[in-house]
Amino acid sequence: MAGGIRVINGGTVTSAKGFEAGATFAGLKTYAEDKLDLGILLSREPATAAGVFTTNRLKSPSVVLTEEHIADGKAQAVVVDSGIANACVGEQGYKDAKAMTAKAAKHLGLKPEDVLVCSTGIIGVELPMSLINAGIDHIKVTDDGGHLLARAILTTDPKPKEIAVAFDLNGATVTLGGITKGAGMIHPNMATMLCFITTDAEIQADLLKGMLKEAADESFNMMTIDGDTSTNDTVLVLANGAAGAGPISEGSEGADLFRKALGQVCVYLAKEIARDGEGASKLIEVTVEGAKTLQQARSAARTIAGSSLVKTAVHGNDPNWGRVVAALGRSDAEVVEEKIALYIASVCIMEDGRPIAFHKDSIIAIMSGPEVAFRINLNLGDGRATAWGCNLSEEYVTFNSAYTT
Repeated sequence: MAGGIRVINGGTVTSAKGFEAGATFAGLKTYAEDKLDLGILLSREPATAAGVFTTNRLKSPSVVLTEEHIADGKAQAVVVDSGIANACVGEQGYKDAKAMTAKAAKHLGLKPEDVLVCSTGIIGVELPMSLINAGIDHIKVTDDGGHLLARAILTTDPKPKEIAVAFDLNGATVTLGGITKGAGMIHPNMATMLCFITTDAEIQADLLKGMLKEAADESFNMMTIDGDTSTNDTVLVLANGAAGAGPISEGSEGADLFRKALGQVCVYLAKEIARDGEGASKLIEVTVEGAKTLQQARSAARTIAGSSLVKTAVHGNDPNWGRVVAALGRSDAEVVEEKIALYIASVCIMEDGRPIAFHKDSIIAIMSGPEVAFRINLNLGDGRATAWGCNLSEEYVTFNSAYTT
């Protein structure tokens, strides 16, 4: 028997049974009293593992090595640094990534090939391995260390992003927990983000990999902040079976629940990334329905959410809906103007391809809130998708004009 999915109050990546985490300040970032920049996630038992990675042709060696280590569908730990991306530094980057996994493995009593490695931060700078090696020695992993790890992976993020959910299966409680980081260089497919998801479910590697790909396509690949993608993007999920709920197989009730729970975790974290965009003050949600296909709905939603003109209109609370339909028209979605309906929040702005009179001050008031929703019905099919973005502000330009200075 199975039960519904519920959110765990204060949940994080160590909420699932058998997972521990810890973090320290190693000196990769500028010092502050509460700052952390190096962390470890550990499953006490060997875990099934799956990942999705950057589509950028210039991959960090940390990503390359993690792809190699996860190829067998198994892993037991992740070591992560924040502040330096370990990208575009030549052969030394791969050597340093291997050294990080070897050092973390020795610290945890594992084999290096069972440790995954992630890096995030400035591109073109070599990892300070003496600081990292010393830092790893100071990391103590604990059952409640997920909150520390959620802070340690941040770069320009204003706050940690973490969640955990649970459901009942075969008389046991199955838990999924996740943390993520990302606030800039964010755009499908896969953005400047790291995401670590854990679960105490027992699930086969190929099934887990397929579910993760589906969840990422509906969440992390549907968010955009600034139109740029990174060299380091990584989403990892580890499943150790510690819940004791029995194996989850395709087509079972447990598989359906797990798929929904994983999707819920990924969508929540993706929305938090978009909400936390550099300089952002508003979350943009774009839902496109009635498209010919799912792929066309996703293209249209992503294009609108990523439009600089839409993003600046949202920033200024300007109901200039022509920018929305113009972005729609340059997407890959088939459109028939006479069939389009457009809503800002629940207010119809356009129907059957024609503008509808609306009270401008009311729409301005609606757009002044922290979340702005657009809904577009193409009335051509059953395809439906949602994308998330954020407003484009003066602060974003100011911040990124002096990122390394």
